[in-house]
Amino acid sequence: MAGREETMKSSDRVLRISQLDALELNKALEQLVWSQFTQCFHGFKPGLLARFEPEVKALLWLFLWRFTLYSKNATVGQSVLNIRYKNDSLSNPRYQPPSENQKLWYAVCTIGGRWLEERCYDLFRNRHLASFGKAKQCMNFVVGLLKLGELMNFLIFLQKGKFATLTERLLGIHSVFCKPQNMREVGFEYMNRELLWHGFAEFLIFLLPLINIQKLKAKLSSWCIPLTGTVGSDSTLASSGKECALCGEWPSMPHTIGCEHVFCYYCVKSSFLFDMHFTCPKCGTEVHSVQPLKSGIEMSEVNAL
Repeated sequence: MAGREETMKSSDRVLRISQLDALELNKALEQLVWSQFTQCFHGFKPGLLARFEPEVKALLWLFLWRFTLYSKNATVGQSVLNIRYKNDSLSNPRYQPPSENQKLWYAVCTIGGRWLEERCYDLFRNRHLASFGKAKQCMNFVVGLLKLGELMNFLIFLQKGKFATLTERLLGIHSVFCKPQNMREVGFEYMNRELLWHGFAEFLIFLLPLINIQKLKAKLSSWCIPLTGTVGSDSTLASSGKECALCGEWPSMPHTIGCEHVFCYYCVKSSFLFDMHFTCPKCGTEVHSVQPLKSGIEMSEVNAL
């Protein structure tokens, strides 16, 4: 019997990542609501809401609190993830919702705390009197203690998996599932396949920039296509000068690199600047010098066409 109860507790325990995701969803919703609200005053005088911004935000968050946590015992992020708050101060194993006092103190600690922090910051920002300076130091000291408490609570939460925020720990409420969760069997075949292809893609992204595709293509071409001969004469140049060996078009400002093939000036020059060991893609001849084709050969080819 005890083992069964322990199994039920472990199956109903909310994962740490789910509790943190709920907090992030709450923050995202607040930002979305505030951005939509400020757009309503886009056509009004600039800075209209700046003076009362902490109070307006507090009213909006209070409105959200009234129709989420107060009425449904869960924030918006928790509702999306099928979790809600439970009163941890009672030892009853059945679900006990948070009391009204706990809900009210939750609003005071979260909404009231943020309003007080923002309003005090605006109050002390432009005050330089000695009394205000001491009050500001005290306020900073209290805020620092709260931040330290939140840090310690977060470290304990990572270890225990309970009470994601300091407010939850102080009020005695924690997250539970709305409905019992069944144990899931996770298949890792798809995950392993995705990880394998992801690692392979990263390897290719790292390797491909190191490969000289143009030189590799020239090597493959020289292996697949038999050599047509050594450096040809003027007639050979004329017969093979109908198209650029790189782009396949009629050579513009025809040049040669010492073999029987003809190149556009811009094609061969850009390829040579990109790769100092550039070779002819047709016959594999290395570039010794880029020389312009003789005008007589070019004119004879034009007349032949």
